[in-house]
Amino acid sequence: MKFEQNFLRTSSQLKVSRMTFSKISSNKDNTKSIPYIHRDISWLDFNYRVLQEAMDPSVPLFERIKFLAIYSSNLDEFFRVRVANNRNLFRIGKKTRKRLEFDPKNLLKEVVEIVNKQQVEFNRIFKDQIIPELREHGIFLLEQTDLSDIQLEFIDGYFKDHLLPFVQPVLLVKNKIRPFLNNGALYLAILLEHKQRSDVIHPPRKDYAIVKIPSDHMPRFIKLPSVGSRKDIIMLDDVVRHSIEKYLFPGFNILGSYSIKLTRDAELYIDDEYSGDLIEKIKNSLSKRNVGPASRFVFDRAMPAEMLQFLMKLLELENFDLLEEGRYHNNSDFFTFPDFGMDHLKNTALPPLTYPPLEQAANIFDAIVEKDHINHPPYHSYESVIRFFEDAADDPDVTHIKIIQYRVARKSRIMEALIRAVRNGKQVTVFIEVKARFDEEMNLKWGETLQRAGINVHYSFPGLKVHSKIALIRRMEEGEARLYTYLSTGNFHEDTVKVYSDIGLFTAHPEINSEAARLFGFLETVKLPQESFEHLLVGQFNLRSELVKMIQQEITNAKAGKEARIILKMNSLQDPSMIEWLYEASKAGVKVDLIIRGICSLVPGVPGISDNITAVSIVDRYLEHARIFVFQNGGDEKIYISSADWMVRNLSYRIEAVLPVYDPDLRNEIMDLLDIQLSDNVKARNIHPKLGNQYRSGTGDLNIRAQYETYFYYKRKIEEILRSDTDENDNDHSREFL
Repeated sequence: MKFEQNFLRTSSQLKVSRMTFSKISSNKDNTKSIPYIHRDISWLDFNYRVLQEAMDPSVPLFERIKFLAIYSSNLDEFFRVRVANNRNLFRIGKKTRKRLEFDPKNLLKEVVEIVNKQQVEFNRIFKDQIIPELREHGIFLLEQTDLSDIQLEFIDGYFKDHLLPFVQPVLLVKNKIRPFLNNGALYLAILLEHKQRSDVIHPPRKDYAIVKIPSDHMPRFIKLPSVGSRKDIIMLDDVVRHSIEKYLFPGFNILGSYSIKLTRDAELYIDDEYSGDLIEKIKNSLSKRNVGPASRFVFDRAMPAEMLQFLMKLLELENFDLLEEGRYHNNSDFFTFPDFGMDHLKNTALPPLTYPPLEQAANIFDAIVEKDHINHPPYHSYESVIRFFEDAADDPDVTHIKIIQYRVARKSRIMEALIRAVRNGKQVTVFIEVKARFDEEMNLKWGETLQRAGINVHYSFPGLKVHSKIALIRRMEEGEARLYTYLSTGNFHEDTVKVYSDIGLFTAHPEINSEAARLFGFLETVKLPQESFEHLLVGQFNLRSELVKMIQQEITNAKAGKEARIILKMNSLQDPSMIEWLYEASKAGVKVDLIIRGICSLVPGVPGISDNITAVSIVDRYLEHARIFVFQNGGDEKIYISSADWMVRNLSYRIEAVLPVYDPDLRNEIMDLLDIQLSDNVKARNIHPKLGNQYRSGTGDLNIRAQYETYFYYKRKIEEILRSDTDENDNDHSREFL
């Protein structure tokens, strides 16, 4: 398909992106029914796998609390983006909705039903597992009714000294006061009656009020004065509950207080057009993000029905906006739960491993010329990548540095190296994708900082997202220019590399580097390259078509009686067309192994359709983020690392980069890593709608936990490198002595 056809969002492509649970467009002209799970339903299944980690007794206590926070944070974003999008589809009117191939109302109903069940499970885990285990270790999470006189005095003083300026009480007067609830902020909805009126009016009139819980200004968990070895904590919510009658509504009797939270639509509505100032559009949309329409109203299930109806009318909410929870919301705040220095209740430390061939090399560029290298954080230290840029900034032979910035740390040594490079007289070009969701503001700030430093900054294209993670360095060596490429499955982000499992590859391969330069040339000029891509697979050019060709080759090999296999590791598999090709491969006898962390719209194990497909998801202490594609290709495997998942958006509407792995040692290494993951029988779950995230059982007595196995696999390899270096040095000394 030509670039222009890919670049524009055609109506047929939009149709593919709106498929129902069971129908996708065939490769032929007709439409046929095949197994297919809607991406939002599959994503909820993934988030439940996160919740499973919180209930796993083998996971250390504070790590289980962290998984409660991750689950809640994930769910907040899901409602702000995906649910908000489906609500907007529901609101467009019946006539227009008929053009969709699924019913957004039914989808919303199913989402709410699933989430409500998960919330019940969340509360059960917290009350029946986490709280009792905290008590076993002397940590007590108290409510205001549990407090001693000394503790009551403490929270009285705490409220007056720290909270009073922020609580913002509002007495609700029907049809006169309509409060605006900030996105994601915590509030108490108060049921009260006037003390004087209650003596003369029977039955007394009930009033309502809203009080903000200032968790955006103060810690959510407050340590209380405790006796002996006890460690008492109270949540900020309960400090406010205790104080409202005495300090905020002294003329009222408080009949009840119920926590509420409103989540607002966070999707940026930016027209896909080719004129106008995209950066200004982004900035304008960012200013509106926190005032968008409601996408979820979370409330305490103990709230009286009459009060809930009052709030629904006041805030203009509908039934499918409602999500009942327990006494507390914003459980992502569990990230800040105090640990009291009890490190034995956390994961055993796995310090990142030094990679000597690059980190200890006399010259990092000479080491890359000698052979390709893999960096695999968080198992490997990220210093190899940082050194790549820092050495380039200071090396007098380096003339150019180019990089794509998708997400970047608030404090970044890489960005600092780029600024230093331009001061050292080098030409530095940075392409900044300002449409990286929830990182738009940070990317814009970095863009302005880099521009002020003299760096050549290019920004997003309207209608197209640049998602590849690639860097290119040009260095003069013996009068000739040599290029160096680093391509990663993850971002140039020094913070997330501590918890995201990604693979990056350094290479001086001339043809790959030439094509990487061609990609940067397109990003800088928006002119189509004169030559095609033969080594790299690049979104908008050859990515989808080449992937299909490789699947077709496996189908041909299987039909010819040859061994045929595909291994795909990625975050999400949702593209209907690619799923259909995998079904065709399975029917032809190709063995397909899927390692999918998140969304998996493909249904494995369906008789006659996907018998030869297995799918697992690994959720553990690190976020599985690497994308690896392997095609057996008649014994001459094609192995790639990629920035792209197999989603409609990645394969049709983004610039992605997929890098072939040619070095024999690295090819073996990647196959070893995939074998480890496919052998996981501790943290791997079977992906299948009827199996309910069932843990994958082992075939022997040995437990294999892929992330730990990977860490020690690399530790052994590095020890071998160090031993080899020691032996070489000893031999050198022996020869010198002789």
